Amino acid sequence: MLSNTSLLFLLFLANLLPQSSAQAPQPAQTPQPSQSEVTTLRAGTQLVVVDVVVTDKGQNPIRNLKASDFALLEGGKPQQIKSFEEHSVQSAKPIQPMPVFPPGIFSNYTPAPTGGAVNILLLDTLNTPVLDQIYLHDQFHKYLKTSTPGAPMAIFGLTTRLWMLQSFTSDPELLKAAINNKNIKNSPLIDRVSGGNSTQLADQLTEASNDAKGDGLSAIDPYLIALIKQFDTEISSNQLQLRVKYTLDAINELARYLAGIPGRKNLIWFSGSFPLDILPDPTLLYPLNVVGSSEDEYRETTNLLTHAQVAVYPIDVRGAMTSPNMDVSQSTEIYVDDPTRFGADQIKFHQETALENLTMTRMADDSGGHAFINDNDLADAVNKAVAAGSHYYTLTYSPSDTNWNGNFRKIQVKLQQSGVTLAYRRGYYANDPNGPSVATHLASKTRKDSATAAPRTDPMHVAMMRGAPQPTEITLKARVLPASTQPETELAKDNTLNPSSDVKGPYRRYAIDIAADPSSISIQRAPDGNYHALLQFLTYVYDQDGSLINVVSNPVRATYSPTVYRQILHTGIPYHVEISVPIKGPYFIRIGLHDLATNHIGAFEVPVDAIKNLPPVATTASTEPPAPAKK
Repeated sequence: MLSNTSLLFLLFLANLLPQSSAQAPQPAQTPQPSQSEVTTLRAGTQLVVVDVVVTDKGQNPIRNLKASDFALLEGGKPQQIKSFEEHSVQSAKPIQPMPVFPPGIFSNYTPAPTGGAVNILLLDTLNTPVLDQIYLHDQFHKYLKTSTPGAPMAIFGLTTRLWMLQSFTSDPELLKAAINNKNIKNSPLIDRVSGGNSTQLADQLTEASNDAKGDGLSAIDPYLIALIKQFDTEISSNQLQLRVKYTLDAINELARYLAGIPGRKNLIWFSGSFPLDILPDPTLLYPLNVVGSSEDEYRETTNLLTHAQVAVYPIDVRGAMTSPNMDVSQSTEIYVDDPTRFGADQIKFHQETALENLTMTRMADDSGGHAFINDNDLADAVNKAVAAGSHYYTLTYSPSDTNWNGNFRKIQVKLQQSGVTLAYRRGYYANDPNGPSVATHLASKTRKDSATAAPRTDPMHVAMMRGAPQPTEITLKARVLPASTQPETELAKDNTLNPSSDVKGPYRRYAIDIAADPSSISIQRAPDGNYHALLQFLTYVYDQDGSLINVVSNPVRATYSPTVYRQILHTGIPYHVEISVPIKGPYFIRIGLHDLATNHIGAFEVPVDAIKNLPPVATTASTEPPAPAKK
């Protein structure tokens, strides 16, 4: 059975194909009313979706439960279950093939199994020491030998960016090739296990000072060593916060990619993890200089995972760990004159490990998954994660509390049957679905954490990266064809060359006609009866090395008459843009749409080689694009 999004996608696909760009309805250019004048359109009652995994004492799924067996509470108050559905491996349908589009037609529509949960493996080398990565590869090959045939899985890799290594497949050979992908490189921000004594410069100077005193020479000034230790630790704190930023950005990007796939998604996250909060270090001259917090960013990640119906199953690749302080590779010279240092290093190791484990546990609990920590059998952990997420119940309800104040609301699910274990997300942030997006709110806040904290990332910067996974929060369809057969020396209107690029013309101009699924876009009705949306259309041109060449960026305050509004509900929201691409060399066009009201994103990529020899469009848009949004 098609989801509502898939059905609507097929409808506006059918309407897009016969239209020329001149026939596509264009947004009018009228002023945007103030927020107080806008009456928000609701697509229906706000629903909360809760997936519940029910297992017995042997971790076996309990089947054939009914809605009447469950009690659902929010903030301690009973809620009425609106819908109830049981899912299992048996109810899952095969992956449908990608629709065959006519030449020049492209989309970010992503076929995936429906009716049951899908599994995604995330290989996180950014937060995993090198030696543990080797063990991970061995364990994954072991898993493939014992996994259930036909269970589809997608594989992603995380370095300082997210890589799609393999789309959904059940072919074990393709999965093996994906995990051996050469794009997954070692992390530049981590080199060993957390905590304990290290080979930082301050410790090397401490050893040298002890050696000098033993030889009757002058010791190194302790204050100098303390300053160098301060510097070393601040650098490490900055690198750690960069890892947190890159990781949460990647998980956000992955959630956006998975949002267009119906049903539950089990994200199996192989990682060494990281702490969300960096605590003061009392051994430093300035303990507060290394403090950092990523709670705001984590909240945004939680919301995106909730929206995409993703349950996270973190697996600590390091397995059962012991303190590195007594490892034979570590020096004990630094403990000679300071007998308290060993105890402090032990406490530091256990504190950092506990904070890292807490991140995994929180992400699992907040999304309805389960964390596997201190477990050396990684293959068995994957089997357990897949099994746990393969049979579940989906419950929905409309909250009795309609005050969307952004506070965290606790969800509680109870079952009449005793002796069972329930796994489900424990709550959600009650953000106004028609108010400013969380990302917009957070971006406007003044950061209160460490001065070394990494700046927030624009979600469109990540979504528009060359080769990045295609976000599917907004389903897009586009016709991309040459606008003419003649080379041009000038850029198309509103095109901006990257100043750092040395690429020059001649160029070929391409016409892009977009149709966007309106069901995931905030369209608001004004008192005058017209409908409004605040959108950002982006079109980038990249070379084969991922260097940005050309950009078209159009923030649009789109206004639709009631007649046009009714039409776009069936045909999709239209937009026309033209972009210039150098004639010589392989290039790629990345097309994206950002709903600035909801922070929903859709994007996909077109290789120019696939369209450069197609016949040019018969007509081009005669209507000017909407006026840019006022800042």
